[in-house]
Amino acid sequence: MDIARVLMVAPVGSVEEAVVWYERLLGRPADTRPMPSLADWHLTTSGWLQVFEDAERAGSALLNLEVPDLDKALAQLKQRGLNTEPVQTGGTRTRFAALHDPDGNRITLLENPVA
Repeated sequence: MDIARVLMVAPVGSVEEAVVWYERLLGRPADTRPMPSLADWHLTTSGWLQVFEDAERAGSALLNLEVPDLDKALAQLKQRGLNTEPVQTGGTRTRFAALHDPDGNRITLLENPVA
């Protein structure tokens, strides 16, 4: 089986409220709005983040985003009014910090390996 793209989907109660929050998280507007209940951010050529209005499943997603410099990413989030939980370590080479969108979806920023 060939995989062309990986999509992370965060179910949310209100896509319009979620789009505002995810724009703050990612520092830019959605790349596409293919339907009223969906917004896409093309994070890499083969990795997309989607927020999808689905009140029944809202808050159930676990999203991991690897960043090259965790401290820099956390500083950018703080400038945008978003705060994470304390930085933790995993194993010997990984650092991570998490935050939650308004629906409770958990977004974890990972730095691996530590620079």
